[in-house]
Amino acid sequence: MAIRIACAEDAAAVHAIYAPCVTHGVATFETSPPGVPAMRERIATRLAHYPWLVWEHAGEVLAYAYASRFRERAAYDWIAETSIYVREDARRHGIARHLYGVLLETMRLQGINQAVGVITLPGEASVRIHEAMGFESAGVWRQSGYKLGRWWDVGVWQKTLQAPAQPPAPVTPFATLRDGSAMRALLSGET
Repeated sequence: MAIRIACAEDAAAVHAIYAPCVTHGVATFETSPPGVPAMRERIATRLAHYPWLVWEHAGEVLAYAYASRFRERAAYDWIAETSIYVREDARRHGIARHLYGVLLETMRLQGINQAVGVITLPGEASVRIHEAMGFESAGVWRQSGYKLGRWWDVGVWQKTLQAPAQPPAPVTPFATLRDGSAMRALLSGET
């Protein structure tokens, strides 16, 4: 087992985990699988500013988690949305909790103060993992997405990663943090 930073070569495995969520589920409101080239581009683009991590076992990617921009306005720089996907046959083995923990700590190292999880309701498994990781319910967007023939409510869960500074320092782009000693220690489990 290893948690590592995603790379372009992970695009096919990541897409294989994600595509069934698109076509048969509501964990995402995307309605058509993006394809491997688009997933490769998403990984590369996101890694400039936010972490994208994978859980690998015996050479196979079993899960991935990433952070992304919450809103475009500069005042939102210190809050980021999180996403995590675990391959169906690898669920209920503690992978999500461990991978999510490393993602959240990486975000904290960047100087991000708040993490937000957006969950299609009822989403029991997603609610459980978010609450186990210390997220708290922060509201519901009623009938906010139409997929698979019906309207879905979306819940927002929020976690404080650290107290905000006054004034805040700029968030460290992940590209700057990724090769540093703190990130190496976090990925190796030394923290």
